[in-house]
Amino acid sequence: MNWTVLKALHKLYETRRIKKTITLSSDPYFQMFLQTGEVYEVGKFYNSTDKYEGLYREKHSNKYDIYKDFLERLELDKKRFEEDDINKLIDLEKKVNNDTLVPSRSELIKAQESVRGFSLMFFKNDKYLDKKDSLIDAINLILNIKLVSNKDQQYLYVLQCENPKLIVLCENLDFLRKDKLPRENKYELWYAGGRNVPKLAYTPEIRRGLPIYYSGDWDKDGLEIFELAKKHIPDIELLYPNGQSKSITSTDHKSHWKYPEDPDAISGLTPSLYTERDKTLIRNLIKSDHWITEEGNNLKIMIETSNS
Repeated sequence: MNWTVLKALHKLYETRRIKKTITLSSDPYFQMFLQTGEVYEVGKFYNSTDKYEGLYREKHSNKYDIYKDFLERLELDKKRFEEDDINKLIDLEKKVNNDTLVPSRSELIKAQESVRGFSLMFFKNDKYLDKKDSLIDAINLILNIKLVSNKDQQYLYVLQCENPKLIVLCENLDFLRKDKLPRENKYELWYAGGRNVPKLAYTPEIRRGLPIYYSGDWDKDGLEIFELAKKHIPDIELLYPNGQSKSITSTDHKSHWKYPEDPDAISGLTPSLYTERDKTLIRNLIKSDHWITEEGNNLKIMIETSNS
């Protein structure tokens, strides 16, 4: 549901009657009220019933007030944001105010972060913000930043610790946002930005001779990124996952294995870069159409069992 529809639901609650609009007639959530009888048509208007008022108070009244206060304060209340996006903007503002945004605003500026890079870090995928100018403008406003138009960022995000004993290159940001475990165990974590790994060619000095590992999703994309990283850091080692696999279909995941009819082809990956244990797992994941998320793993266990 978007903000325009929620405002209409609120007006219907207050006045018991609103004009028909194309937005409402094409919105599946609003149409549900018509189908179940909480709202009914009278000429060019929609009227509400007492049952609708109760449902609105129960499900929507509180969040309407929260969204309204937030959007009006930032002069964004005329925009047609989806509900999930409003919640994301509220969360971003809280993190900025609490200084808990990872990467921080200053790091994003230094990295010359792109729209797609930011989208990959904070939204569903790297293309989520494409053609969503109002949402991009709202992010720039809240963070007081100017995201670059789909230009690869050239800055490595690093979670530092005292006297690191190893480095882990992470496909995603989740582990970098949880600093206690890596810092207690002297793991320095790097995030290059998904496939944006060419910058790793400039990292020999900052590695300081430390062993380096790769942690990522065990799916087609995650393992392809490992192979790209290995071209720039030949001695990087792949961490073996310990998380539970999930169905690609049921999780609406977008990274599908190549050649599912031939698991022995291991999705077109380079066989020589994987151990027999790795290849067995990849084949099993392909056969079951499953994947393993990076954040579902225990990082410490992965590292401690990396040579087993």
